Amino acid sequence: MTGRRTPLEALVDNLNVEAMAEIPSPQEVQERLPLTEGAARTVLAGRNAVRAILERKDPRLFVVVGPCSVHDPAAALDYAGRLRRLADEVSDTLLLVMRVYFEKPRTSVGWKGFVNDPAMDDSFRIDEGLLRARELLMQIAELGLPSGSEALDPICPQYLAELITWYAIGARTTESQTHREMASGLSAPVGFKNGTDGGLAVAVNALKSVSHPHNFLGIDPDGRVSIVSTAGNRYGHVVLRGGNGKSNYDSVNVAVCERALQQAGLSQNIMVDCSHENSSKDPSLQPLVAQNVTNQIIEGNRSIIGLMIESNLNWGNQPILENTANLKYGVSVTDACIDWATTEKTILDIRNGVRGSLEGRTGL
Repeated sequence: MTGRRTPLEALVDNLNVEAMAEIPSPQEVQERLPLTEGAARTVLAGRNAVRAILERKDPRLFVVVGPCSVHDPAAALDYAGRLRRLADEVSDTLLLVMRVYFEKPRTSVGWKGFVNDPAMDDSFRIDEGLLRARELLMQIAELGLPSGSEALDPICPQYLAELITWYAIGARTTESQTHREMASGLSAPVGFKNGTDGGLAVAVNALKSVSHPHNFLGIDPDGRVSIVSTAGNRYGHVVLRGGNGKSNYDSVNVAVCERALQQAGLSQNIMVDCSHENSSKDPSLQPLVAQNVTNQIIEGNRSIIGLMIESNLNWGNQPILENTANLKYGVSVTDACIDWATTEKTILDIRNGVRGSLEGRTGL
């Protein structure tokens, strides 16, 4: 697209590309918003805690909880303040990680998330989205609260990953070689969701792949196209989220997952996503899923190391309006979420339920 092209080149190259706009490099964005000492300490402490849980050095569970997607940084920071206080209350049993999702995979079309379109008006100011996303992650980390997010675009981690404690690879991308390669180089633990059909094979294969070194095309901190060589990520684990219209959080499906991981020579570390098809996308069912998982742990399950819950300040979801000033405060614009009161009760119920059942999980 740069420089003068011959008439023949114009007939064969970039026929469907209308424009390319340069954006600041990862290094330039990091220089504009440098990592603070407080934020760095939060990220390091969060990653070390999640790793210790996965290695069975810490008997606690970790819970990734928060909005389906962030569209209003002010509301997200309000939520973070509440979650930080709750995290202190349950820290003897649970490690709370705020779900801070900026990118949304779309089945067909729709809003692609805060990084891609922060104004929600199809202006696609990705340069602005990256900067504002980094600013919010910094603010949350400075509160002392770790963040979890989905790694969707393979370039975004260069801008944001130093502020992320835990990453997810979604059901649509778990089978993607690009995302497996990227995850092998991420500094944070990574949860791979089972496929959209509910099958485990793609997640199990992803866990095998991500633990090994890879070499692939990427960008360096200055934005130059580079060969990226990774050492492999030892902290991959599976996330059960249901699929093909069915749930897979019950004890039978968990046992099937345990067997699949064992046969593949992988650690039996399982996280349960209480939303998506495990709740039939009905937020009112998420606490029931969490209760079922809690009961499994009380009854002796040792493979479940975490849960994910989609939660916001207020209940449900809403369509994106042309005038975004008219959006309801603290209500999701993507999947429906439980409200804060329900979130707090659900988290406390999990803590109170499993508190006396986690001994003996270390050293497994």
